[in-house]
Amino acid sequence: MEQSATATRAKARAREQFEKWALSYDRSYLNELVFFPCVRACQEEILRWQMPRGEQPFSVLDIGCGTGTLLSLLSRDSRAERLVGLDYSEAMASRAGAKFAQLDVADWMLALQGDAEHLPFADASFDVVTCCNSFHHYPHQAEALRGIRRVLRPGGMLLLLDGFRDNVIGWFVFDVCVAVAERHVHHAKWSEIRGWIEAAGFGELRQRKMNVLAPVLVNVARC
Repeated sequence: MEQSATATRAKARAREQFEKWALSYDRSYLNELVFFPCVRACQEEILRWQMPRGEQPFSVLDIGCGTGTLLSLLSRDSRAERLVGLDYSEAMASRAGAKFAQLDVADWMLALQGDAEHLPFADASFDVVTCCNSFHHYPHQAEALRGIRRVLRPGGMLLLLDGFRDNVIGWFVFDVCVAVAERHVHHAKWSEIRGWIEAAGFGELRQRKMNVLAPVLVNVARC
Protein backbone atom coordinates (compact mmCIF):
# COMPACT_ATOMS: atom_id res chain seq x y z
CA MET A 1 0.00 0.00 0.00
CA GLU A 2 1.50 3.32 -1.04
CA GLN A 3 1.84 5.79 1.82
CA SER A 4 0.97 9.27 0.59
CA ALA A 5 2.18 12.44 2.27
CA THR A 6 -1.38 13.13 3.43
CA ALA A 7 -1.70 9.68 4.96
CA THR A 8 1.64 10.04 6.70
CA ARG A 9 0.59 13.37 8.21
CA ALA A 10 -2.75 11.93 9.32
CA LYS A 11 -1.11 9.03 11.10
CA ALA A 12 1.51 11.23 12.69
CA ARG A 13 -1.12 13.62 14.01
CA ALA A 14 -3.23 10.77 15.38
CA ARG A 15 -0.25 9.24 17.14
CA GLU A 16 0.75 12.59 18.64
CA GLN A 17 -2.79 13.20 19.85
CA PHE A 18 -3.15 9.82 21.54
CA GLU A 19 0.34 9.84 23.02
CA LYS A 20 -0.63 13.01 24.89
CA TRP A 21 -4.05 11.63 25.83
CA ALA A 22 -2.86 8.28 27.20
CA LEU A 23 -2.40 9.28 30.84
CA SER A 24 -5.83 10.92 31.20
CA TYR A 25 -7.74 8.72 28.72
CA ASP A 26 -9.54 6.63 31.36
CA ARG A 27 -10.79 9.82 33.05
CA SER A 28 -12.10 11.43 29.85
CA TYR A 29 -15.70 12.69 29.81
CA LEU A 30 -16.03 10.83 26.50
CA ASN A 31 -16.02 7.54 28.39
CA GLU A 32 -19.61 7.88 29.57
CA LEU A 33 -20.76 9.58 26.37
CA VAL A 34 -19.14 7.34 23.74
CA PHE A 35 -16.47 4.86 24.84
CA PHE A 36 -18.29 2.89 27.56
CA PRO A 37 -21.47 2.47 25.47
CA CYS A 38 -19.31 1.08 22.67
CA VAL A 39 -17.57 -1.32 25.04
CA ARG A 40 -20.94 -2.55 26.29
CA ALA A 41 -22.22 -2.96 22.72
CA CYS A 42 -19.17 -5.09 21.86
CA GLN A 43 -19.67 -7.26 24.93
CA GLU A 44 -23.32 -7.83 24.04
CA GLU A 45 -22.53 -8.73 20.42
CA ILE A 46 -19.77 -11.14 21.44
CA LEU A 47 -22.09 -12.86 23.92
CA ARG A 48 -24.75 -13.17 21.20
CA TRP A 49 -22.17 -14.58 18.74
CA GLN A 50 -20.79 -16.98 21.35
CA MET A 51 -24.17 -18.34 22.47
CA PRO A 52 -24.53 -21.09 19.82
CA ARG A 53 -20.83 -21.94 20.23
CA GLY A 54 -21.35 -23.00 23.82
CA GLU A 55 -18.08 -23.48 25.69
CA GLN A 56 -15.80 -23.19 22.66
CA PRO A 57 -12.86 -20.88 23.39
CA PHE A 58 -12.47 -17.67 21.42
CA SER A 59 -9.73 -15.15 20.65
CA VAL A 60 -10.12 -11.40 20.12
CA LEU A 61 -8.04 -8.71 18.44
CA ASP A 62 -8.99 -5.19 19.52
CA ILE A 63 -7.67 -2.65 17.00
CA GLY A 64 -7.22 0.83 18.42
CA CYS A 65 -7.43 -0.74 21.87
CA GLY A 66 -6.60 2.42 23.81
CA THR A 67 -5.88 1.52 27.43
CA GLY A 68 -7.35 -1.97 27.07
CA THR A 69 -10.71 -1.54 28.80
CA LEU A 70 -12.70 -3.82 26.47
CA LEU A 71 -10.20 -6.69 26.62
CA SER A 72 -9.86 -6.36 30.38
CA LEU A 73 -13.61 -6.91 30.69
CA LEU A 74 -13.62 -9.77 28.18
CA SER A 75 -10.88 -11.51 30.19
CA ARG A 76 -13.52 -12.34 32.81
CA ASP A 77 -15.11 -14.80 30.36
CA SER A 78 -13.67 -18.26 31.02
CA ARG A 79 -13.94 -19.06 27.30
CA ALA A 80 -11.55 -16.28 26.26
CA GLU A 81 -8.20 -17.86 25.42
CA ARG A 82 -6.23 -15.12 23.63
CA LEU A 83 -6.84 -11.38 23.83
CA VAL A 84 -4.62 -9.01 21.86
CA GLY A 85 -4.78 -5.23 21.80
CA LEU A 86 -3.18 -3.19 19.02
CA ASP A 87 -2.77 0.57 19.11
CA TYR A 88 -0.83 3.00 16.92
CA SER A 89 0.15 4.97 20.03
CA GLU A 90 3.00 3.41 21.98
CA ALA A 91 1.81 5.16 25.14
CA MET A 92 -1.70 3.72 24.78
CA ALA A 93 -0.35 0.21 24.17
CA SER A 94 1.91 0.59 27.21
CA ARG A 95 -1.02 1.64 29.39
CA ALA A 96 -3.04 -1.33 28.14
CA GLY A 97 -0.15 -3.69 28.84
CA ALA A 98 0.16 -2.38 32.38
CA LYS A 99 -3.58 -2.91 32.89
CA PHE A 100 -3.35 -6.47 31.56
CA ALA A 101 -0.39 -7.25 33.84
CA GLN A 102 -2.58 -6.70 36.89
CA LEU A 103 -5.01 -9.43 35.82
CA ASP A 104 -4.77 -13.08 36.82
CA VAL A 105 -4.99 -14.12 33.16
CA ALA A 106 -2.20 -11.85 31.92
CA ASP A 107 -0.29 -14.78 30.39
CA TRP A 108 -2.68 -14.90 27.41
CA MET A 109 -3.21 -11.16 27.03
CA LEU A 110 -0.96 -8.94 24.95
CA ALA A 111 -0.80 -5.25 24.02
CA LEU A 112 1.18 -4.22 20.95
CA GLN A 113 2.06 -0.98 19.21
CA GLY A 114 1.18 -1.38 15.56
CA ASP A 115 -0.57 -0.08 12.46
CA ALA A 116 -4.19 -1.07 11.80
CA GLU A 117 -3.49 -0.88 8.07
CA HIS A 118 -0.60 -3.37 8.32
CA LEU A 119 -1.71 -6.01 10.82
CA PRO A 120 1.28 -8.05 12.05
CA PHE A 121 -0.63 -11.33 12.31
CA ALA A 122 -0.95 -14.48 10.25
CA ASP A 123 -4.05 -15.28 8.22
CA ALA A 124 -7.02 -16.64 10.20
CA SER A 125 -5.51 -15.76 13.59
CA PHE A 126 -8.60 -14.53 15.48
CA ASP A 127 -12.25 -15.37 16.03
CA VAL A 128 -13.34 -11.78 16.68
CA VAL A 129 -11.88 -8.42 15.65
CA THR A 130 -13.17 -5.27 17.34
CA CYS A 131 -12.46 -1.70 16.26
CA CYS A 132 -14.12 1.06 18.31
CA ASN A 133 -13.86 4.79 17.66
CA SER A 134 -10.58 4.73 15.75
CA PHE A 135 -11.64 3.88 12.19
CA HIS A 136 -12.03 7.55 11.22
CA HIS A 137 -8.28 8.01 11.72
CA TYR A 138 -7.36 5.42 9.07
CA PRO A 139 -6.29 7.00 5.76
CA HIS A 140 -7.00 3.76 3.81
CA GLN A 141 -10.21 2.47 5.31
CA ALA A 142 -11.20 -0.04 2.63
CA GLU A 143 -7.72 -1.59 2.70
CA ALA A 144 -7.84 -1.80 6.50
CA LEU A 145 -11.05 -3.81 6.27
CA ARG A 146 -9.43 -6.23 3.84
CA GLY A 147 -6.63 -6.73 6.35
CA ILE A 148 -9.13 -7.41 9.11
CA ARG A 149 -10.91 -9.98 6.96
CA ARG A 150 -7.56 -11.69 6.34
CA VAL A 151 -6.83 -12.27 10.04
CA LEU A 152 -10.33 -13.53 10.88
CA ARG A 153 -11.09 -17.25 10.97
CA PRO A 154 -14.05 -18.78 9.11
CA GLY A 155 -17.17 -18.08 11.13
CA GLY A 156 -15.48 -15.13 12.81
CA MET A 157 -16.97 -11.71 13.45
CA LEU A 158 -16.00 -8.07 12.93
CA LEU A 159 -17.35 -5.40 15.26
CA LEU A 160 -16.66 -1.97 13.79
CA LEU A 161 -18.03 1.00 15.73
CA ASP A 162 -17.46 4.60 14.71
CA GLY A 163 -19.26 7.92 14.58
CA PHE A 164 -22.58 7.93 12.73
CA ARG A 165 -22.60 11.07 10.59
CA ASP A 166 -25.73 10.41 8.51
CA ASN A 167 -28.15 12.57 10.46
CA VAL A 168 -28.02 16.24 11.46
CA ILE A 169 -26.59 15.63 14.93
CA GLY A 170 -23.97 13.20 13.65
CA TRP A 171 -22.97 15.50 10.81
CA PHE A 172 -22.47 18.42 13.24
CA VAL A 173 -20.57 16.35 15.83
CA PHE A 174 -18.30 14.45 13.46
CA ASP A 175 -18.05 16.36 10.18
CA VAL A 176 -17.85 19.76 11.88
CA CYS A 177 -16.65 19.56 15.50
CA VAL A 178 -14.42 16.47 15.38
CA ALA A 179 -13.07 17.29 11.92
CA VAL A 180 -12.04 20.77 13.09
CA ALA A 181 -10.50 19.49 16.33
CA GLU A 182 -8.66 16.46 14.95
CA ARG A 183 -8.21 17.18 11.23
CA HIS A 184 -7.19 14.46 8.74
CA VAL A 185 -10.14 12.26 9.79
CA HIS A 186 -12.98 10.75 7.77
CA HIS A 187 -16.21 9.52 9.28
CA ALA A 188 -17.56 7.47 6.41
CA LYS A 189 -21.22 7.23 5.47
CA TRP A 190 -23.00 4.07 6.53
CA SER A 191 -23.38 3.12 2.86
CA GLU A 192 -19.64 3.56 2.23
CA ILE A 193 -18.79 1.28 5.13
CA ARG A 194 -21.33 -1.29 3.99
CA GLY A 195 -19.76 -1.33 0.53
CA TRP A 196 -16.23 -1.69 1.88
CA ILE A 197 -17.18 -4.50 4.25
CA GLU A 198 -18.95 -6.42 1.51
CA ALA A 199 -16.05 -5.84 -0.91
CA ALA A 200 -13.61 -7.15 1.72
CA GLY A 201 -15.33 -10.53 1.51
CA PHE A 202 -17.60 -10.58 4.54
CA GLY A 203 -20.93 -12.36 4.23
CA GLU A 204 -23.64 -11.40 6.68
CA LEU A 205 -23.67 -7.72 7.70
CA ARG A 206 -25.90 -5.94 10.19
CA GLN A 207 -25.79 -2.17 10.78
CA ARG A 208 -27.53 -0.10 13.43
CA LYS A 209 -27.28 3.31 15.03
CA MET A 210 -27.03 3.84 18.77
CA ASN A 211 -26.85 6.92 21.02
CA VAL A 212 -28.43 10.30 20.36
CA LEU A 213 -26.07 13.15 21.24
CA ALA A 214 -22.99 11.31 19.97
CA PRO A 215 -24.47 8.77 17.54
CA VAL A 216 -22.46 5.66 16.77
CA LEU A 217 -22.73 3.32 13.78
CA VAL A 218 -22.46 -0.30 14.85
CA ASN A 219 -21.37 -2.69 12.09
CA VAL A 220 -21.55 -6.42 12.82
CA ALA A 221 -20.10 -8.56 10.02
CA ARG A 222 -19.62 -12.32 9.82
CA CYS A 223 -17.11 -14.27 7.76
